[in-house]
Amino acid sequence: MRGQVQGVGFRPFVYNLACRLGLTGTVANSASGVEIFAEGSASDLLLFQQLLEQEQPPMSLIETLQAEPAAPQRLSGFSIVASRQGDLQVAATPDAAVCQDCLYELFDAGDRRYLYSFINCTNCGPRYSIIRALPYDRHQTTMSEFNLCSACNAEYSDPSDRRFHAQPNACPVCGPHLSFVAGTGEPQQGDPLTAAVEQIQQGMIVAVKGIGGFHLVCDARNPVAVARLRQRKSRPVKPFAVMGLNPQSLTSIVSLNVTREQRLQAQDAPVLLCPSADKLPEGIAPGLAWCGVMLPHTPLHYLLLHRLCGSPAGTDWLRQPQTPLLVMTSGNRSGNPLVTDNQQAVTQLQGIADGFLLHNRDIHIRCDDSVVNGLSDQMPLIRRGRGLAPQVIRLPQSGPATLAVGAFFKNTLCLTQGNRAYVSQYIGDLDNPGCCQSLAQMTGHLTSLLGIKPEQVVCDLHPDFYSSRFAREYAQQNDIPLHRVQHHHAHIASVMAEQNISEAVLGLALDGLGLGPDQQLWGGELLRVEGHRYSRLGHLPRLALPGGDRASSEPWRSAAAVLHRLGRGDEISARFSQPAATTVKQMLDQGFNCPQSSSAGRLFDAVASLLGICHRNSFEADAAMQLEASACRYLQRFGHPQQDFLIDFSESGQPMLNRLLQCIADTEDPEWGAALFHGQLIEGLSRWVIAQSRIMNISSVVLGGGCFLNQILLQGLTEKLQQAGITVYSAAKLPCNDAGISLGQAQIAHALARQNNNDKQPVKGFSQCV
Repeated sequence: MRGQVQGVGFRPFVYNLACRLGLTGTVANSASGVEIFAEGSASDLLLFQQLLEQEQPPMSLIETLQAEPAAPQRLSGFSIVASRQGDLQVAATPDAAVCQDCLYELFDAGDRRYLYSFINCTNCGPRYSIIRALPYDRHQTTMSEFNLCSACNAEYSDPSDRRFHAQPNACPVCGPHLSFVAGTGEPQQGDPLTAAVEQIQQGMIVAVKGIGGFHLVCDARNPVAVARLRQRKSRPVKPFAVMGLNPQSLTSIVSLNVTREQRLQAQDAPVLLCPSADKLPEGIAPGLAWCGVMLPHTPLHYLLLHRLCGSPAGTDWLRQPQTPLLVMTSGNRSGNPLVTDNQQAVTQLQGIADGFLLHNRDIHIRCDDSVVNGLSDQMPLIRRGRGLAPQVIRLPQSGPATLAVGAFFKNTLCLTQGNRAYVSQYIGDLDNPGCCQSLAQMTGHLTSLLGIKPEQVVCDLHPDFYSSRFAREYAQQNDIPLHRVQHHHAHIASVMAEQNISEAVLGLALDGLGLGPDQQLWGGELLRVEGHRYSRLGHLPRLALPGGDRASSEPWRSAAAVLHRLGRGDEISARFSQPAATTVKQMLDQGFNCPQSSSAGRLFDAVASLLGICHRNSFEADAAMQLEASACRYLQRFGHPQQDFLIDFSESGQPMLNRLLQCIADTEDPEWGAALFHGQLIEGLSRWVIAQSRIMNISSVVLGGGCFLNQILLQGLTEKLQQAGITVYSAAKLPCNDAGISLGQAQIAHALARQNNNDKQPVKGFSQCV
């Protein structure tokens, strides 16, 4: 019998279940999963197989369970045996938030782990972030340097104990410990936790080492501390996440319901975007109608909050609303990878943090917090990291071992073996040298960890992305084929892969931009996709981007291009106070350095600026998020504005937006205009897609691309299409933005390889544009 699970306390569970049923045999980790040899009566073995799935541990997920007859060995009992090697078919288990059993022990004054920062068991604690190699055994983790004391070893060896074969098991005698370093880099004497709490209470910023990296922490209710963190991190308006002890402690700042509370309390303990309440502290999420909140996921977080709550006795306080709220933002300088190493933290975060709460359990794999959008019941992912990585997705069909290196923004990579795709955690934007190094390091780590030797590599069609250059060099060094995949094709294929879709679909891809095979900048595309082939059925109207890439960070430039197209170019200098406004008008008049793009992202930017909501992006999608927030505020009070349909269609059926944009440009109420734009765009896109669905006789539509992070757009369009009898698919296991591109690339490369095999055409030794 073989089940594909590791690192979740599954072997102890099997041992105890077998003993309970009187079976003899063995259980072992192997590179292909968990292998069980069990002997007993036919009825007991059948019950054993049923209970394996019914009673499995909370962290386990049995993807496959195969039972085969075996020759009897007449063993005298049941035992856990050493791990076995072989071809790897499983990934490491994600890290998990501290469980309730450990939490109650943590605050039990009679327990030997009372107030110990690294309490864990088989049902919780670090996994992926500490694993150096598989199979998952202690000597292959960063816990290998901590030798178990006699008490911990007794737990580890006792089949009836909750810590039986818990690899990170430790206690104050034998395990990791905390330390505190001042902002100047000098180690401090005394209790580290006390030092950290005192700094937080004084309005200072503390860098705290967690599971997958560091957080920068301050008092969320102290506007001076929040402003100081923004200034030091050069993060003027990008929202911060806030941690509270429990859901009751968060209800003063966000609106929660049963679904959101359950999602917050899941084992991955993500940052969850929730609608803001009236008492959101100043400076946390400027201009937005929502806030990212989270619950503690490590014992150390609970201990910090325990001190901030006045060190109450017992555990009743854990279930009561508490006042302290903490800003928990990624421990890095803006744009750089998350810091994981102690010395690296003291060096790189000096000048941001006033102190460093450290520990000596090494983080082997960097993992940012996962972020989930709780503004809709579907709870789509925004960023997949701690608690959710690595993600294993079964592809519709098998293919050669493939390395897909993703795009430029929100980079991830994907490795495949057979029909299994392993998608890495969020790596970052590749305009930063540290993130580029992380891509290379993650490639080496995952190929080694998973034992996969890629037979082909695939990248974005854009030749100048760092990921594309990396792929070319990797293909040359390893003498394997390189394939290039169009960006929006990959967006649609990503959703098809995770939803196990093999038939032809219509794909609506809306995002910032990506290079098309015509060397034009795409971003608002309607595609027909089947396997490795796609055709472009249409696109949003092209808009000039004065200054090229600068338009991505300065939405007023896109707004100026709209005015110019509407014949209102003379208004540019009057409407925009930017010094370059006159120059931009001249550029538009002359068509100089004004590449055209069908980008939906730049359309959202233009509308946000025309309405006076945002003229300059402080971070990616700043203007689009503020536009959505403005629409949310209007819709919550009044619903969708009643207005005639303002989107026209050309003779060939392509959407035309001039009448809508004229109306937006003349609107004096920005919230009304934002709501109008969303409603009109949803109606226009739905009519466009429905018409093409009937023409192409395709009733399945896939929505992909970063613009579908906008929940008004996603939900409104989904409802309209479903009302027309269309089956709608969107991203669920991965984010819809560029973080899903690597999976789409791998899916397309698999399909291409199958086609080449069918045609008996060799693919090795040359590149193809897919």
